Amino acid sequence: MKLRLSRLLLFVILATCSTWLLAQDDTGMGKSKASTRTLTGCVTQDTDHDFVLTTNDGSTWELKSDTVALADHVGHTISATGVVSNATAHNLKEDTKDAAADAHMTKSNNEHGHMKVTDVKMVSHSCKQ
Repeated sequence: MKLRLSRLLLFVILATCSTWLLAQDDTGMGKSKASTRTLTGCVTQDTDHDFVLTTNDGSTWELKSDTVALADHVGHTISATGVVSNATAHNLKEDTKDAAADAHMTKSNNEHGHMKVTDVKMVSHSCKQ
């Protein structure tokens, strides 16, 4: 009986700690877990209405906007602020990749996401580093 009670207590403690850790903001590592983010990278255009932001780590983000003329920034390095589509699923995917890296597995930098851009700041008139 004591063994069962000890196991139950251990499970409750681990579950509480895990929940607390997952609820913490991850901004100390440079990644925001908010649905609104700011990303910096080079803008390219796939089709007439499809724009892609490629960050320095190789991540790609499909950009859409009702308020920003993304076509004006093709070939520029920008800092784009906007709302991440499916932020919860995207954050879980990032957490899984981070956990794999922490376990000394290879971490792929080929992140892919979707963002509705609300603001753009010019970083450079070219994408060359």
